[in-house]
Amino acid sequence: MSLELALCLITLFGLAGIGTPVGYSIILASIVYLGVAGLDPALAGEKILQGLYRSFILLAVPLFIVAANIMNAGSISDRLLNFCVALVGRFRGGLGHVNVVASLIFSGMSGSAVADAAGIGKVIIGMMTKDGRYSRGYAAAITAASATIGPIIPPSIPMVLYALVSNASIGALFLGGILPGLAMGGVLMGMNWYLSIKRGFAMEEAVPMRELPKITVNAFPALLMPVILLYGIYGGVTTPTEAAAVAAAYALLLAAIFYRALSFQSLYRILVESARSSAAVGLVIGGALILNFIVVSENIPGMMSEALVGIDVHPLVFLLAVNLLVLLLGCVLDATTIILVIVPLFIPTCEALGIDLVHFGVLVVVNSMIGLITPPYGILLFVINAVTGIPLKDIISEVWPFLTVLIGALLFLILVPDVVLWLPRLFGYQG
Repeated sequence: MSLELALCLITLFGLAGIGTPVGYSIILASIVYLGVAGLDPALAGEKILQGLYRSFILLAVPLFIVAANIMNAGSISDRLLNFCVALVGRFRGGLGHVNVVASLIFSGMSGSAVADAAGIGKVIIGMMTKDGRYSRGYAAAITAASATIGPIIPPSIPMVLYALVSNASIGALFLGGILPGLAMGGVLMGMNWYLSIKRGFAMEEAVPMRELPKITVNAFPALLMPVILLYGIYGGVTTPTEAAAVAAAYALLLAAIFYRALSFQSLYRILVESARSSAAVGLVIGGALILNFIVVSENIPGMMSEALVGIDVHPLVFLLAVNLLVLLLGCVLDATTIILVIVPLFIPTCEALGIDLVHFGVLVVVNSMIGLITPPYGILLFVINAVTGIPLKDIISEVWPFLTVLIGALLFLILVPDVVLWLPRLFGYQG
């Protein structure tokens, strides 16, 4: 390791360790590298501009953020919750199932786990804890766990970022996330059913079947969004970035005109909040673009590939090792940082070992989402704590069963790649 890289890493981890935002830490550490190496610090700005100019797909990130915020601000999420209650609320552990199914549906609109947890999460926790039907910790834990599905089922902001660093097909990544997302929902509902029986949670009063068509019609326009997105991308009508613009426009149309639940004042607040969220992601992206230049300059991917060639590592062993590392990093780092900074180091090795980049990308995103609920620093745990006031220790004590089944689902996806690759191949992906 060169002196320049050593100082860069010391600066990066030192700043992050004292609480400096990750985006600032990466940019400052990169400038330290450039300065010590005798390179013009203005190169940092040049690399950011070059990376942004070449990555049209990055426009999808702020557009998906706007779409998610509009969904939360309008009455769309309430209508979706009513539909979920009518659909699965009648079964044992009904509101827990509603929580998971709502996340499955909402994930087809937002692409963000935090948007899912902060949006419908607060509402469904209120429903679950009313009259003491579920403990506050349990309601918060299953809400955080189900929110991890958000970026797995398309659209997905983390998959857009992975496509940026790997050049993998964003369309294939979106398709590859559908079955894993459904599998995650299935194992969470299974654990909820088991715990509901074990703890004797009360049964919910079933919504009469005659009311189901009316509730479905009320929610139908919102349910159409994932269909419109997927048809636009795979029907050749739109690019993924254009699909993100369609998602934001459709959400605005539904909330403002169809449901009449959005005022000009609330729209202004949504745009301001979306700009702030996009800027926070943009800082990390900018830092990652400079850091990736440094990684390439130091030939780190090449050295890793050369080292692995001599060892003769089996692809499955490599996948298990990388996923274990990402799982551990997910305890302390956010998903954006992992995908933009850590994952690019492993892309050349994946190609050398013949590991499909779409399969690898979906595994990384699933793994990063599991990290969002992994104590002690799981971001979703803090989000739920912030929006509900439920003590963090209560959430952590209840999240372990859900964390266990999600890790089990991840292991299944590692061992059976066809679960990820079946749908992309059905639509013509050659990987």
